[in-house]
Amino acid sequence: MKTYEVDLHGYKAQLPILPLPNGVQICFFNLHGNAEMTEHCGKELAKMVADCDVLLTAESKGLQLTHVIARELGHKFYAVARKSLKLYMQDGLSIVINSSITTGKEQRLYISKHDADLLKGKKVGIIDDVVSTGNSLVGLEKLVELAGGIICKKAFVLAEGDAKDRTDICFLDTIPLL
Repeated sequence: MKTYEVDLHGYKAQLPILPLPNGVQICFFNLHGNAEMTEHCGKELAKMVADCDVLLTAESKGLQLTHVIARELGHKFYAVARKSLKLYMQDGLSIVINSSITTGKEQRLYISKHDADLLKGKKVGIIDDVVSTGNSLVGLEKLVELAGGIICKKAFVLAEGDAKDRTDICFLDTIPLL
């Protein structure tokens, strides 16, 4: 299997190159189950978002990463945008986003009232594992705005493809679209 090496501010990893149904090949990045890499990336990203009052991520790969960052910054809570409506979220906020490069279909994101209240009037750091097309990021930005938060930082482990040229984000390394 072909791989692509990334250097995540001192942590090197070999990412498998995998095909998507549309013919594009991606360097597959997966934090799930990798405690060492998640800890390292979380600690490095925490340095980049230290001026944020609260963090927001989308389930699922961003969860453990954001947990580490929140712990490093001494934040008691962080907000999570879910991809399905949970019973406790009936009074929260939701938005529709265009398809991301990995989902290939329109999605909806939801946050609970508790999480919306965490964001209100606060400097928010948006956290995720990879940014590519930016569609998921647009959804998270809309949720921050709807909740009355102020977007302070947008931080990712990896910027994929043209996302590396964005000036409004921070990241540890880049990966190509092949």
